[in-house]
Order: sequence, then C-alpha cells, then structure tokens
Amino acid sequence: MYGSKDRKVNRNVILAMGMVIQLCAGIIYMWSVFKSPVSEYLSWDSGSAALVTSVMMVAFVVGMILGGKIMISQGPRKTAVLGSIMMSLGIFATAFVTSGCPSLLFLTYAVIGGLGVGVVYTCTVANVQKWFFDRRGFATGMMVGAFGFSTVIFAPVGSYLLGEVGVPMTFEIFGILFLLVCVVCSLFLVSPPEDYTVSKNGVRVNVAKAQKQYTAKEMLRTRSFYLIFLSLFFVLPAFFILNPLLKPLGMERGLSDAMATFGVMIVGASSAAGRLLITWLSDKTGRLRALFLIVALTAVGIIVAIFAQDVLFLVCIAIIGLAFGGASGVYATLTADHFGTQNMGVNYGIVSLALGGSSLTFTFLNNYLSGSGDYTLSFLIAAATCVVSFVLILLLRREKGDQPSGDTATGE
Repeated sequence: MYGSKDRKVNRNVILAMGMVIQLCAGIIYMWSVFKSPVSEYLSWDSGSAALVTSVMMVAFVVGMILGGKIMISQGPRKTAVLGSIMMSLGIFATAFVTSGCPSLLFLTYAVIGGLGVGVVYTCTVANVQKWFFDRRGFATGMMVGAFGFSTVIFAPVGSYLLGEVGVPMTFEIFGILFLLVCVVCSLFLVSPPEDYTVSKNGVRVNVAKAQKQYTAKEMLRTRSFYLIFLSLFFVLPAFFILNPLLKPLGMERGLSDAMATFGVMIVGASSAAGRLLITWLSDKTGRLRALFLIVALTAVGIIVAIFAQDVLFLVCIAIIGLAFGGASGVYATLTADHFGTQNMGVNYGIVSLALGGSSLTFTFLNNYLSGSGDYTLSFLIAAATCVVSFVLILLLRREKGDQPSGDTATGE
C-alpha cells in the first residue's frame, strides 16, 4: 500500500478492478458463439462472418497503441473510461445492424468494439505492471487470465440470451452491462507516483529508475524487437485458424451442440489457465523457456487436431488455448522486461501488431485452402510456423540470454 497526503492506494484493489475490466473485454474471443446466430439473423454468408474476429483483432491491436499514447498524457483512469465507452458503444450499436447491410457489423462490433477493447487492455495491463514491478509475471498473468476467462462466464450467458431474447437484445444487454461495470472500475485506476518503490530480492527498488525505459523509436532500433515480434506472429496461427471454427468444427467431429458450446468454454478456461500458470512459471524459469513450452504445446495440439474426434478434439483445443493464453501473458511481460514499463502501452501495442497480422493472414489463408471443408493443409501450415517461431526464440536467447527472474537485460 502506498501512502500519500490525501489517500492510500492499495495496489491489490487496482489489480482487482483491472481484472474485472479485462473480464468484460474478453468478449473479443466470443465471436464463435455469436457467429452462427448472427449470420442467420442477418442472412449473412459464413465466410464473411468468419472475418469478424480477424478485423476485430486488428482493431484491438490498433486500440492498444492508441490507448498507450493516450495513457501517457491522460493517465490510466481517463484512458480506461474512454476505452470502456468505445467497447460498450460498439457492442450496443451492433444490435441495430440489419440484414439490409450486414457488413456494418465490421464497423460496430469489430472496429469500434475492437478499438475499445484494445484501449482498456493495454491501459490496465501497463498500469498493473507499474505497480507490481516485483511480481510482474504474476500480475500480468492475473490480468490477462481474466481476459481469457471471459468466455467461461459469458459464452453460456451469451448462448442463453441469444436463444431467449434474440440477437439484437443480446447485444444491447452486453453493451449496457459492460458500460456500467467497466466505467465504475476504471475510476479506481491510478498511476504510481514517481518515488514509488517496491521490495525486490530484499532491496527497495525505485520502479521508474529500475531499468532503461525505451521509447517506441528506440525499441524499433533493437534486434530483440524483431525477434519478439516475428516469434509471436508465427506461434499464433493454430489458434486463429481454429478459433472461429470451434463450435461448427466440433460438431463435425462428433460433438453435440451443447458439447461444442462447452468446447468454447474450455478454450476460455484453458486460455485463462495458460495466462496465469505459464506467465507465473516464466517468473521462475525465465521467459524464453516458457516460450519454448508454448511452441511445443501448440505444435502438438494442432498436429493431433488433424485427425482428432469427439473428446480428443476438445483436448486439442484446450492445449492450443493453454498455449495461446501463455503467449498472451509471457509476451506482454517479455516486452516489459526488455523495454520497460513507462511506454509499455505503446510498445506492447506495436509488438501486438504481430497478433493482428497473424490473425488476418492465417484466417484468409485458411479460408482459401479449406474451401472444400478439409482443414488438413491449414493445420499442417500452422504446425510448420511453430518451427519458425522456435528458431526465432533460439536467436532471441542468444541475443539476450534468459534469466529466471525475468530481469532480462534491456540494453542493446
């Protein structure tokens, strides 16, 4: 707890409020639940509807960069309020999209909603990392874990609402709910003061002066940035290929409608577990060793998914979800380790362009390759990209080394 003349700030409260915001923002991963009912309601072809996730992912990354820039001048509270309003407005406006122009959903849900999600995501993660310099992996894992856990809570709620009140009212309810909850939680966010210190390895450390704080331009001049960026780009395809297909492909593989919906929840739960456990593990074993584990899990999961049926298919998507969640947490922490937390919002937003680029690239590629309904080639390509990511992580290890505490050297 940090004391000042006017108030005491409990960093655990800031962590908790950020986690609630992240829980709501995790709606970005729920499109597989909305996709079929929305497509039917709007008489929209499934191929176009499948692109919503990719467009939203790109908007999400742009929103991260935007949120990082706004946070530098306006602070976390105003930034999070702005992002909460954008996210909620995009979701609420989706209720008014009609079959006359279904592509407007790209603007409402994907672009406006995605931008808002990106703003609140980067704002809350960067804010918590500043408060928890001594437990960076743990705090980041808790934040992004809540983000991934969102589908566990909201997937069944969304499915129930879609069946009971229909598509428009479902989006209206989510939009209003998220606006109220996220704006209230945003009011608790505050940055630590310049003289804020934490105890690390028995020594009081001034967080603002503990490491070099890279600007975006300085980060882009390092070799480490490009190795981090590209390794992230190539470790994600398996998740992005499978995510929009979870429910329909699960039913093709022998699952009932209820079990296929449960599969979406499993991905959310495993993603949340990966964000928590693998990010926490990275504090103990080192970030890069955790990344090697993520690559191995992804490769095994996508290869077995080529022939998996019934419950084995659920196991595969759980493994891939676990690895994706781990990547979400570890790469955020790795970016802070290398480039500092002062400009974390912008810097991690730029790193996360790899996420948006990977989503668009491999969703389009999968649509092109799997026109006949056979996803084997797409899955094999996703497995091959894991090999590329493995090599890039090896190069990053040679570049910087890998310290178990997560205190990777930041200079170049």
